[in-house]
Amino acid sequence: MPKRKSFPLSKVYGLLEPGPVVMLTTARGDYINVMTMSWHTMLEFEPPLIGCVVSSGDYTFKILKATRECVIAIPGVELAPKVVRVGNTSGRDLDKFKKFSLTAAPASLVKAPLIEECFANLECRVVDTSMVNKYNFFVLEVVKAWIDPGAAHPQTIHHLGKGVFMVAGKQIRLPSKMK
Repeated sequence: MPKRKSFPLSKVYGLLEPGPVVMLTTARGDYINVMTMSWHTMLEFEPPLIGCVVSSGDYTFKILKATRECVIAIPGVELAPKVVRVGNTSGRDLDKFKKFSLTAAPASLVKAPLIEECFANLECRVVDTSMVNKYNFFVLEVVKAWIDPGAAHPQTIHHLGKGVFMVAGKQIRLPSKMK
């Protein structure tokens, strides 16, 4: 019989970590904001749909709910210290782009900015808010995707909880019927 012990429910998140830590940008009027997010998941391939949780206590929540658009920027491991600092501050009272030396670039289909330092940027529109009031869960459709062609094998960071991260990057190839 395998060895087992009870595992704290508060730590389950680290076992099912959904994907790389990303940065979510929003814009309202002339003001742009960025937050760090790790609670997201792919829902569909074409069109690409992403589900994400943005806490109702986050400054971004009100902006995203009102504007219904954002950018999901995917940073490499080299940005990890900035990503954590962005996540530990609020944009209510400070310009996080300026404070953390992030470069905002215009997106083509949404008002929220791309982040130049990130190897990928996904312009998104909110397409379903039916779970926002109960779960803070937004469904986003990616309407334009950008990638840095010079970032051949970027390493991403994955949040395991309480300041612990895993770095991904090693690739393996196995037989698959998926294209």
